[in-house]
Amino acid sequence: MEMLQDSYLRAVAAASGCTMAKPEPDDGIDWQLTHSSTSHVVDCQIDLKIQLKSTFTSAPNPPNGFVSVNLSNDRLKMLARTPVTVHRILVAMIVPKDFAGWVEASHDYLSLRHCAYWRSVTGEAPSGKESTAIRVPTGQIFDDVALCQIMERIGQGGAP
Repeated sequence: MEMLQDSYLRAVAAASGCTMAKPEPDDGIDWQLTHSSTSHVVDCQIDLKIQLKSTFTSAPNPPNGFVSVNLSNDRLKMLARTPVTVHRILVAMIVPKDFAGWVEASHDYLSLRHCAYWRSVTGEAPSGKESTAIRVPTGQIFDDVALCQIMERIGQGGAP
């Protein structure tokens, strides 16, 4: 699942004009994206840290309007920290249970299944004993348009 998520993120980042870096060793952040633009006012290069999570227990486009993923309380505290110099978001991806259904290809397209959604958890407090279920709204599809909008907001001095 990690490789599928990384591929999804790489495709979105490429379409958004972002560069990617993978922290090594992994310090609780899976990727850091950078977007350069002269329209950014706080800096010409804006960074965004991303934590990836996946699940196969939700159907595509769940009718309840969110996908739920568990985060350890330590990871949630790190992602929710405020204030920050570099903003952080959680990207949750629903994947088919059977890995044979993860990728479809034809002469016209390559499709990664299913979909990823994003959410900032800044200020969120742990609610479970060791982990917390985080609801990520399915109205916030993580694609190139969303990533460009996130970077634009950060570049103007705002939050994701």
